[in-house]
Amino acid sequence: MKDGFGVRILSFGVTTVLGLLAASSAQAAPAVDGAGLYKSRCQACHSIAPAASNGVGPNLAGVFGRKAAAAPRYTYSPALKASKVVWTAQALNSWLIRPQALVPGTKMMIAGIANPAERDALIAFLKAH
Repeated sequence: MKDGFGVRILSFGVTTVLGLLAASSAQAAPAVDGAGLYKSRCQACHSIAPAASNGVGPNLAGVFGRKAAAAPRYTYSPALKASKVVWTAQALNSWLIRPQALVPGTKMMIAGIANPAERDALIAFLKAH
């Protein structure tokens, strides 16, 4: 070991093990659960079942690509009716940050979702429904 070869091998081995552990930890990180977020933050007011009636809020089934204030049999705010919003991922992201910023005068009153990963997961969940 006078040449340092053994130390280099040991150093390489430790570095490799630490790298594998870090990669394993990153892969094991739990994904944000869009269904769980919907249940905890949206379900009390909104349904996603296609045939379900509106609740406190409109039914969100098929919301992607739909013009805002277009769900049948729901009384929307004049501000949302007058908006030109179409529910894309970008529009939903802005809405979930703060509805009043996207459409001032909307009756949707939520504090917003600050965490981008949570917004992304919820948007992906809604897109699938």
